[in-house]
Amino acid sequence: MSATIRAIGTAVPTTTLQQVAVRQLFAAQPGLGRLGRRVVPAAFDASHVEHRHTVLPELDPAAAPGPFRDADGLLHSPSTGMRNDRYRELAPPLFVASARDALERAAVDPASVTHLVTVSCTGFTQPGPDLAIVEELGLRRTVFRHHIGFMGCCAAFPALRSAAAFAESDPDAVVLVVCAELCTLHVRASDDPDQIVANSVFGDGAAAAVVTADGPGLRLDTFATTLVPEGASEMAWNIGDEGFEMVLSTAVPKLVGATVAQAVAPLLDGPAAAVPIWAVHPGGRAILDRTQDALALPDSAMASSRAVLRDHGNMSSATVLFVLRDAVDAGLTDGTPVVALAFGPGLTVESARLTAVGTNAASATADVIAEPELAGELR
Repeated sequence: MSATIRAIGTAVPTTTLQQVAVRQLFAAQPGLGRLGRRVVPAAFDASHVEHRHTVLPELDPAAAPGPFRDADGLLHSPSTGMRNDRYRELAPPLFVASARDALERAAVDPASVTHLVTVSCTGFTQPGPDLAIVEELGLRRTVFRHHIGFMGCCAAFPALRSAAAFAESDPDAVVLVVCAELCTLHVRASDDPDQIVANSVFGDGAAAAVVTADGPGLRLDTFATTLVPEGASEMAWNIGDEGFEMVLSTAVPKLVGATVAQAVAPLLDGPAAAVPIWAVHPGGRAILDRTQDALALPDSAMASSRAVLRDHGNMSSATVLFVLRDAVDAGLTDGTPVVALAFGPGLTVESARLTAVGTNAASATADVIAEPELAGELR
């Protein structure tokens, strides 16, 4: 008996940031020093992000001002407490919307969900968004709830691994995994290259997966985890007085390129290029480039990862589920292998091998690609 992702749902905020406009906004900040004036345009132009989504409408220069930007175009840096207040207000609708989408696409009655695994690293609150999912979607109040917090971009993998364990130990288990990140809550004008890179690539979004024992979809075959301790200081995620602070040094892509082949070796029974689809977390363009070069992958294998980077940016833990959704929409026949991987603080490499299963494996999850059309704050 194997656990299977039966469907993936997604949700993004309604505000779309065009990369060119946001680049101009950050480049125009009066406090930028000589380094910042040089790095901002270089980082934004090299990102390969065309647009992404945010819960902060004022980050769109054409929108009305708000707490993060005044009417004169000056960016402000609210306190961590104020940013977390926005998370408490704005995160639950994203969690709920993506979860609803996944359940509807899987044709699963919310009352049948036995386990709820939530994931987020961009805010803290209790009671958390898991309660909103239970109450608004009608999950049973006895549902087992588990939260994975502050693990960064690779956190979807321990969540899926937990879901697989639940499903494989109980054939009647229905596990709902929900990842939601409000990364743009932590933007701020800065001369620091790491913060500038974060400003150029991060977006907001949520993705959910329904996992059961067997059935058509994407079978979760095996997982692997690799630590690269020499990268611990190169990728980090800390809480500061003016938001959460991302350390993402230029050494990360090089470390990824040097270690990724060994990290995914346990998932392979031949050359990496024999696996036609690689759902690689698009932490940035250079990370995708180094991964593709190290594994000698054709462009087709990385197409979904690059598409998600272009259209959504880096949404931390939710992003790899967006990539899997895009890959399925492109068409997976029964038996097609897929390798998914992501990189997080530590430096940690999390990966999984999946297989499209079922006589209608392609169509079973192909509907997942369409983002839900929702009124109000989300779409």
